[in-house]
Amino acid sequence: MTKSKMANRYSPEVRARAVRMVFEHQGSYETQAGAIAAIAPKIGCIPQTLSGCC
Repeated sequence: MTKSKMANRYSPEVRARAVRMVFEHQGSYETQAGAIAAIAPKIGCIPQTLSGCC
């Protein structure tokens, strides 16, 4: 899969929701990476995908 196809896998709405969830819940975790690791599976991606958005 090329990078451009990978970039379009998630809709802008899903991306915005994921980023919003990380920022809203990062206070519940010791680090932002901890919040990302907890939230990524809930939206159906891996933490590395979500960390690129935040």
